[in-house]
Amino acid sequence: MKPIELSFEFFPPKTQEGVDKLRASRAQLAKLSPKFVSVTFGAGGSTQQGTLDTVLEMAAEGFEAAPHLSCIGSSKESLRAILGAYREHGIRHIVALRGDLPSGMGEVGELRYASELVAFIRQEHGDWFHIEVAAYPEFHPQARSPRADLENFARKVKAGANAAITQYFFNADAYFEFIDETKKLGVDVPITPGIMPITNFSQLMRFSDMCGAEVPKWIARRLESYGDDRESIRAFGLDVVTGLCRRLVDEGAPGLHFYTLNGAAATKTICERLGFGKA
Repeated sequence: MKPIELSFEFFPPKTQEGVDKLRASRAQLAKLSPKFVSVTFGAGGSTQQGTLDTVLEMAAEGFEAAPHLSCIGSSKESLRAILGAYREHGIRHIVALRGDLPSGMGEVGELRYASELVAFIRQEHGDWFHIEVAAYPEFHPQARSPRADLENFARKVKAGANAAITQYFFNADAYFEFIDETKKLGVDVPITPGIMPITNFSQLMRFSDMCGAEVPKWIARRLESYGDDRESIRAFGLDVVTGLCRRLVDEGAPGLHFYTLNGAAATKTICERLGFGKA
């Protein structure tokens, strides 16, 4: 199998127990030599300090750490301050997102779309930051149409994005079709598939419903049939996601970006099955 770049997403922990778990998880995943790790940013910037603290701790450990930054609910002034703080600390990698408006917050903010955020970052900092944006092979749930979503993605790239990470999916055909369609629009940046390990059926269905990711019926029915048998769910999930990753890599995906949920076991097992991290 050809060399491939791995990356991992984490979220800022809110408790000391969470901090300890994340430290242990990334110590395990560090053995896989990820190209970078990303840290999420809460709706409306609700985890801003936690994101910064987590990113700086990871950077101090030698990771290339990429904070997420969302523009919804944020002013240009606040975004300018956050970007300035990251630059001051030597952070050079950003995941730029529109983000979601927290419930009860009425202000959208000065920037409404991720393409505007990318343009703002370029205007303020030139080429200092390597900018990742989001891509949606099964299309954003709020998009007016598949074509509109593809055009929106192209706008983000033309605004200055260097690369993209997709929403997770379980249908490889959707990813490759998306790649083909974006090339027709003149988009030629690396688009890394986002991978969600399957460890919990109800959690997976809840997340997928929120973000618009499709869980194929055959996968959902099999998972449902295992009931509370967590070991069977885990074993089946590992087989399904490893198979998905193998096809993605074999057919040309530039990397794999794992949504770890701050755990290491499933991601580490999948990567090892693919032959990564072994001497």
